[in-house]
Amino acid sequence: MSEYVHPEVLVSTDWVVNHTSDSKVRIVEVDVDTKAYNEGHVSNALGWAWNTQLCDTVRRDIIPKAQFETLMGDSGIKNDTTVILYGDNNNWFAAWAFWQLKIYGHSDVRIMNGGRKKWITEGKYLSVDVPRFSPVAYKTSDPDLSIRAFLPQVQEASRRATVELVDVRSPQEFTGEILSPPGLPETCQRGGHIPGARSITWSKACNDDGTFRTFDELKALYQNEGISGTKPVIAYCRIGERSSHSWFVLKYLLGFSDVKNYDGSWTEWGNLVGAPIERGAVSAVSA
Repeated sequence: MSEYVHPEVLVSTDWVVNHTSDSKVRIVEVDVDTKAYNEGHVSNALGWAWNTQLCDTVRRDIIPKAQFETLMGDSGIKNDTTVILYGDNNNWFAAWAFWQLKIYGHSDVRIMNGGRKKWITEGKYLSVDVPRFSPVAYKTSDPDLSIRAFLPQVQEASRRATVELVDVRSPQEFTGEILSPPGLPETCQRGGHIPGARSITWSKACNDDGTFRTFDELKALYQNEGISGTKPVIAYCRIGERSSHSWFVLKYLLGFSDVKNYDGSWTEWGNLVGAPIERGAVSAVSA
């Protein structure tokens, strides 16, 4: 059985237990349900709210550079700090945070394999204490946009079939049966998918306990849908969080060289005037 191409980006729950008081490590929880942190979290873990602290709520964009530096510094994170991210929903928004930390060049950031689900299932201790860390100076370079796709790139890629497009939403969203998962308000005017996209639901990359499937299982999952990495790959979902999870799998676990997250995703494409869409299922491609 092959090992992940970059196994160093994952840590186990036991590893986290042994590093909760490590001054060189900062643990951060990022949840879909931003109230979950207050119900109990890993000792000494901070909680970041994806919908306020990790985005520009006016421009509908990722967190701006200056705000990112402030968040990191106020969290007691230095440029050489090891950042461990985890969260609910098998690390949806932990992966979203990971992606943004990589955009701003943080070198050592990892995900706790299995996330909040595995931690709780294992009966590990949940703290309700909110840690306080002394602010530090944090400086980053300009954002690395090589891992982010914007609308014009996706439009050109779809029109010319120059990339492998991966739609990581549920099959019902992909076909256009529903516009968004139940209870999640960010939505669109039309259901369907970007022409040429393959449907590979993000959750297929996970085991029942929330951990990632093996390298061989993940490779087969994507190859069975014609996603080989021989072309650049663009992943998208509804608002970019589930696709950041699949981006993480493709780039770090499978080691694809050119993978981008289109975080505008279906809430952007599905609201465009005159943009082409497809509806219905797409049959599988043989490996």
